Amino acid sequence: MSYLTRINLRRTSQSEPMPGTDQVPNSAGGFAWAVDDWTRLRRFLILGSAGGSYYAGEHELTLENAQVAAKAIAADGPRAVREIVAISRDGRAASNDAAIFALAMAASAEDEATRALALDALPQVCRTGTHLFTFARHVEQFRGWGRALRRGVGRWYVEQPVDRVAYQAVKYRRRDGMSHRDLLRLAHPGAKTRAGNPRLPVSDEHARLFEWIVRGGGETAARAGGIAAGGGETAARAGGTVAGSEDAARGLPAVIGAFEAAQAATTAAETARLVREHGLPREAVKAEHLDDAEVWAALLERMPMTALLRNLATLTRVGVIAPGSFGADYAAEQLGDTDRLRKARVHPIAVLSALRTYASGHGVRSTRTWDPVAQVVDALDGAFYAAFGNVEPANTRVMLALDVSGSMTYGQLAGVPGLTPRDASAALALVTAATEPRHEIVGFFAGKGGWKSGTRDWMGHTGLTPLAISPRQRLTDAVKAVSDLPFGGTDCSLPMRYALERGREIDTFVIYTDSETWAGEIHPVQALREYRERTGIAARLVVVGMIANGFTIADPEDPGMLDIVGFDTATPDVVSGFARGVV
Repeated sequence: MSYLTRINLRRTSQSEPMPGTDQVPNSAGGFAWAVDDWTRLRRFLILGSAGGSYYAGEHELTLENAQVAAKAIAADGPRAVREIVAISRDGRAASNDAAIFALAMAASAEDEATRALALDALPQVCRTGTHLFTFARHVEQFRGWGRALRRGVGRWYVEQPVDRVAYQAVKYRRRDGMSHRDLLRLAHPGAKTRAGNPRLPVSDEHARLFEWIVRGGGETAARAGGIAAGGGETAARAGGTVAGSEDAARGLPAVIGAFEAAQAATTAAETARLVREHGLPREAVKAEHLDDAEVWAALLERMPMTALLRNLATLTRVGVIAPGSFGADYAAEQLGDTDRLRKARVHPIAVLSALRTYASGHGVRSTRTWDPVAQVVDALDGAFYAAFGNVEPANTRVMLALDVSGSMTYGQLAGVPGLTPRDASAALALVTAATEPRHEIVGFFAGKGGWKSGTRDWMGHTGLTPLAISPRQRLTDAVKAVSDLPFGGTDCSLPMRYALERGREIDTFVIYTDSETWAGEIHPVQALREYRERTGIAARLVVVGMIANGFTIADPEDPGMLDIVGFDTATPDVVSGFARGVV
């Protein structure tokens, strides 16, 4: 009768589907549930697919997600566009690239209403010149430049204040072989229809700026050291520049003349003055003046938050940020401004990336080094938690379980070099740990002082080990502690089994994983139900997906289980709400 014992509704090996369920094979050889297309789309928009995963390469994972996005758009285009806009507009994703890609797909949909909605949403998703260039490159993968697309791109330029368009023109001159000059020639706002009416009305101020751009003003000034192609005037005069009154005479925004003058400036001091007077961005400064402390001090005064995060290392290397300096005080003050962080849509991943790089004292792709200033490191640490906003504590007993298996060390979260899903999950778990006073953090490996499950896989005993990491530590130290752990098998039933054997009373289990579970003798949902039965606690399970794949270990039919996307800025709040029973 031994063959009859293999059918067990209460304990099923993860290498087999649970009887009576619609589980599917995952990429690791185990069985889990397939997430629906909308969940998969949300994962893709928030996590992206850069670097792929252990089980699927970048191209394969991207293709899978693109196919799912296409299905969602075909099924309900307006809903898909709303989802794209909400995630992009609210800054819920670390990178805007996936949202731009999906919007380009929607702008190329068969349904005319979907195409129109996507093009109407262009300014909300493509907020900078770089975003617009990326959209243009992607949309060319799916369609040609018809009248609606020309009008949609033209509106991006026409409906913004002329000063903002001018700033975009000098800051984002060219990316990936695309420029404002190219797009304006394609969109041609202000051109007449056959009936002689303007295709898209353009103000005189916009028209003059567009002429300057189309004649190569931005690119020519940068290449030729200050010859303004928009009117034949030189950008530098004896004893002065075209910035200011002469710009007004040309009918161009002042930032255009300041940019031309900066490209013609012969001294760093002159460049610093132009930066201070006109708020020029770093991209408007000549390369030879970008190693000067005075120029960087001027840039720091009005530097946008995202630019500040990217340039902390340079500011330190040139001496603007130093221990006890005004630059260090100012940078720390800006990083501590929660309202400014939110208004700038600064994502926690951007802060974590900046923190990891800055605290290391050396570049990821360069050989340049600097001495990190402790005040700035501490400010970045605080900014990481602040970027998630205020999270109301659930005040329940929470176990935070980190999947530190080998598969979680592959890929790049949001395309950040060196930031693996495993490292990111540790940082994300600390946000909930900082909120919930009664928590325990464990890792999927049978380490010293840990708990062994009694089963073995090809790596040895499976089990869990309490992790000595805390929000009171610097974030980089806590993440490094997890990075140094030995690999364990992916058995997501372990938290519930560990809690049961160790007598832990847990209200909410939160598992950070890629859901590529395969190693256990019992499925996670079966382990949770057994824990509920034996303890009498109506325990809940939150599965935080750290890879944009199509699987989840949470039973979609169980209201006490929830699958959410890792590193959505809303994740800690959703975890807390679910633990309180309000989600």
